[in-house]
Amino acid sequence: MLDAFSRAVIGADASTACLSADKIAELRQFVADGNKRLDAVNAVASNASCIVSDAVSGMICENQSLIQGGGNCYPNRRMAACLRDGEIILRYVTYALLAGDASVLDDRCLNGLKETYVALGVPAAAAVRAVGIMKAASVAHINQTNVMYQGTAKYRKMETAQGDCSALASECASYFDRVAAALS
Repeated sequence: MLDAFSRAVIGADASTACLSADKIAELRQFVADGNKRLDAVNAVASNASCIVSDAVSGMICENQSLIQGGGNCYPNRRMAACLRDGEIILRYVTYALLAGDASVLDDRCLNGLKETYVALGVPAAAAVRAVGIMKAASVAHINQTNVMYQGTAKYRKMETAQGDCSALASECASYFDRVAAALS
C-alpha cells in the first residue's frame, strides 16, 4: 500500500531526482488537510453498516427478482454474503481515502473481483448499482448533506473539521467509480 508520501518518493526516485517544489507543496497540503481526511474517513466508517444495508436494500427494491427463489440474494446466506462484500468494498474505499492512494483498493479488493463475481453468477449490474448507492451515501456523509432524519433520534451529526470537504468527497467518489469500473 502506498500513501501520498511513498508515491512521491517512488516517483522522484524513478526519475532520479529530488522532490520538486510542486510535489513538496502537494505533500504540505496533504498534511494540512489531514484532519479533514480523518473526519471524512470517520464519517464513512462510523456509518458503514447503514451505508451498506441501505445500498443492498436499494438494489433489491429496484430488482425484486434478487430475493425471489433462484435470485442472487436468496436464501439468507447469499444475502449475508452480499452484505459482507459491501462491507469489504466500503472498508477498502476508506483505506484508500485515508492513504490518499488507490493502490490498496486495487491490490487487495479489486484484483480479480470481477472474475470471482462472474464465476459465482453475481449480476454485475446489481453490484454496480449497490456501489453507486454506497458512493452517494458516503459522499453525503463527507459533505454533511445526509440530513434525511434531521431533528429525529435517528439523525447522527458527525463532528468534523471546518472547511470545504468537496475535494475529499470527490476523491472518495473516484474510488467508488474505480470499483464500479472493475465490476463492469
